[in-house]
Amino acid sequence: MDDWLSAARDRLAAAAGEEPSALALSQAEIDELLELARIAAHDSGEGINAPLLCYLVGLARGRTGRDLTALVDATVGK
Repeated sequence: MDDWLSAARDRLAAAAGEEPSALALSQAEIDELLELARIAAHDSGEGINAPLLCYLVGLARGRTGRDLTALVDATVGK
């Protein structure tokens, strides 16, 4: 994660009452989310769908604890 994203994560963690490590992203998660964003933007023809779909996947993961890859695969029809 770059410095800007790390700082944003740290502020988010503080606002949520979490340790920053609880919001750390692995390289695999970063790659998965960037691919999801790419698919959402290109397949839909609307770039705005990329962050919104990533947010929806994040909500689903946070509420259910399901595997990120499984949720991403469900959204892109794998």
